[in-house]
Order: sequence, then structure tokens, then C-alpha cells
Amino acid sequence: MKITPQLLGIFTNIYGSYEAMTISRALMIALVGFMTVLVILAIIALFIKLIAFIFSAIEKKNEKKIETIITPVEHSNATAPSVGVTLPETESQGELELIGVDEPTAAMLMALVSYKTEIPLNRLAFRSIKLVEDE
Repeated sequence: MKITPQLLGIFTNIYGSYEAMTISRALMIALVGFMTVLVILAIIALFIKLIAFIFSAIEKKNEKKIETIITPVEHSNATAPSVGVTLPETESQGELELIGVDEPTAAMLMALVSYKTEIPLNRLAFRSIKLVEDE
């Protein structure tokens, strides 16, 4: 069975005739199709960049509005539940190993954990604090 342009029927839709396609016309159609795909991909990429720009602008605007306020937790002996043996304010729970973290950063992390959990810092037992690198 011989495939002819009349059998395929696509040349009528493209050119309005049943003529066989030449190499130059085939290359021109391929080029136009390729360029159409590239233009559409570029438009999609620009649309994604625009959305990313809008969200980063909104995030920056929200960061300016948010103010982090850390207030010390007041501990009174009357309201604090007594759990186990009380430790003096200056005594800690064991040793702490710092791995890739400086002392001020470790102190800040321990203070934040104490604040968020509402457990006095001298009641927490930190074994080690290690810096985790992002991959």
C-alpha cells in the first residue's frame, strides 16, 4: 500500500491542496513548530518568574511587619509546680558538647528552648549541640 498525500489528508488542511510536500516546506514547518514551542516555553518561564517576584515581595513586606519580641518568663515559687529535687539557679545538669557551634549561639539556642518549653534552663539537660549543614 502506497502512502500518498491524498491518503494522509493532512496536506489539504495545511496547504489546501493534495500536492506532495517538498523538503524546504517540511523544514519550514518544522522550524515554525520548533519556534512556537520555544516561545510558549519562554512565556511560561516569564510567568513563573513573575509569580516568584510577587511572592518574594509579599514575603519581604510581611517580614518588616513581624517583630520578634522575646520576654523573659517570670518564675515564681508559688505557681511553679515542684518536680523532683530543685536545683540552685547557678547549677546546671551535666556537661555540654559543642560541635561546630560557638558558645553564644549555643547559649541562644538553649535559652530559646527553655523559653518555648517554659522549663527553667537549669532543669534542662543538653548533651550536645551540633551544627547541621544544608546539602
